[in-house]
Amino acid sequence: MVTELTYSPLLILVLSYFFGILGSLLGLGGALFLTPVLTIFMGVPIHYAIGAGFISIIATSSGSAAAYVRDRISNIRVGMFLEIATTVGAITGAYLSGLISNQLLFIVFSGMMFFSAYMMFRNRHVEFVENAEEDALAEKLQLSGHYVDKALHRDIAYKTQKPLQGLGLMFVAGILSGLLGIGNGALKVLAMDQIMKMPVKVSSATSNFMMGVTAAASAGVFFARGDIHPAIAAPVALGMMLGAMTGSRIMNRLRAKTLRTIFVPILLLIAAQMFLKGLGVL
Repeated sequence: MVTELTYSPLLILVLSYFFGILGSLLGLGGALFLTPVLTIFMGVPIHYAIGAGFISIIATSSGSAAAYVRDRISNIRVGMFLEIATTVGAITGAYLSGLISNQLLFIVFSGMMFFSAYMMFRNRHVEFVENAEEDALAEKLQLSGHYVDKALHRDIAYKTQKPLQGLGLMFVAGILSGLLGIGNGALKVLAMDQIMKMPVKVSSATSNFMMGVTAAASAGVFFARGDIHPAIAAPVALGMMLGAMTGSRIMNRLRAKTLRTIFVPILLLIAAQMFLKGLGVL
């Protein structure tokens, strides 16, 4: 079926490279950009596009996680702590699928994204929260940390706040993921940046680490169903991994306000897409 379509593996490879850079910088994976391009502009069937999307997330995570972990930008403790709620939420969402109107969920989700974009825009000049007080639970779980910011040429120590609220939002993100079949990188970054007051660079790097773990489980299901086509998955995996490796070299040299400036229009794009799906336009 795929061989009858007019697409170029080389074009997919090049596009995946640039999407991998964006995904690595923003902690969103590459599926957000790749899936609509494959389906709308290249005519790839949606189940193959979604399967390639999971491959793109794993490749982005694999390509960037090593560098972010090596440079101690990713907060592994926070990632594993939040991943518990995301996984439970995804399982809950899978069980609730079919019982709740997807259109209503899309509209609610879009509202959250619009509000998050506003909050991100309002804090666009904030590099990181200084003099923050550490939450007692965060201190007990040792969720705070530090990293060397190459753009500011200094070591940034940060305190993590409100881990339970972050855990709750991750549970919601997991439910939405299970119900709607969407990634939740945007919510992960927002929960860590806006709720837990972690630096946006740490939030993006930690989100990249988490998404690879989540996507690996889903990709296994798609592979078993034969929805991961080698002719699409191979250039996607190679392009995304190379792009993510490039992005991981760039990210720590950018100012946080630059990342926020890139992040806001992406959030607005997601919000608009979800809203139109809620109205049944897409």
